Amino acid sequence: MREFKIPLPIARVLLDPVFRVTLNARLPVAVQRALLDAVSLMQLVPDGSVVQHLQLGGRPAERVIAETAIPGSRTRAVPPERAAGAILYLHGGGYVVGSLTTHRSLVAHLAQETSCAVYALDYRLAPEHPLPAGLDDAEAAFLDLVRNVGYQPDQICLAGDSAGGGLALALAQRLIDKHAMTPAALGLIAPWVDPTQVPAKARDLVINRAWSQACAAYYLGDGAATDAGYAPLTGNLLGLPPTYVQADVSELLHDQCCQLVSALRGAGVHVRFTETRGLWHVAQLQAALVTEAALALSELAEFLREAIQPVSIDDLR
Repeated sequence: MREFKIPLPIARVLLDPVFRVTLNARLPVAVQRALLDAVSLMQLVPDGSVVQHLQLGGRPAERVIAETAIPGSRTRAVPPERAAGAILYLHGGGYVVGSLTTHRSLVAHLAQETSCAVYALDYRLAPEHPLPAGLDDAEAAFLDLVRNVGYQPDQICLAGDSAGGGLALALAQRLIDKHAMTPAALGLIAPWVDPTQVPAKARDLVINRAWSQACAAYYLGDGAATDAGYAPLTGNLLGLPPTYVQADVSELLHDQCCQLVSALRGAGVHVRFTETRGLWHVAQLQAALVTEAALALSELAEFLREAIQPVSIDDLR
């Protein structure tokens, strides 16, 4: 990949009309999905990324790893099939749009910076498959990593952005409650953890209130808004693993992220909360294009890497 970066102000100007068009509640869902997949091709994958297509929990998925340089050689080696740690990544998109394609660049950057295998899941989307389809798919994928791939639960981090962040939190709650399994950590980029809340303002650079409310209704379907799988902020937060939360102060979900951080800390969960200024909702998707977005993604990668490969006392001597 040839690196080229766009200055932050220019990136904002270029992205604003893209999201105004693609995330429009008046557009058919199929059109939104096709447009986002097409636009995401601009988000390049780092050199040395290896993308493997597979099935995980009965759903299409991608295992993304970064080739490693062999000391004293110009060649690179592909990590083994089961690396020391794994990240199960759940993409955002209001539970309605988003795909392996839209998030491949972000996932590949995460694999490169953590040296972990990152598994991106193509979970079922609303309105065709409302709650709890996506959560069921995420649960099946995690169990597949444990029972068939061979990871221990504490070798797997859960990560996701926006709706995928909410899904990751709901999955952690289900795994603890139903299977007595606790993931190594949670990495949440601007997580949407309570779709029942109506945003205070009409839009930010990326998402708008009308679109998000339409997505919330699609995802809920005939379900109950009180279901913790739908609004994990209202569920049991006790016993959750260390959690990273990131949000920009300008985005619609910033207040909700602050509520989540406060609730997690009240439940005794170790939390790292980082706030950016001047970025946008899930700017990490543009890590290949915008330096500031890449730096935000690096913070998440550092947190997850430390959770899977903690520094020992011997390493500090």
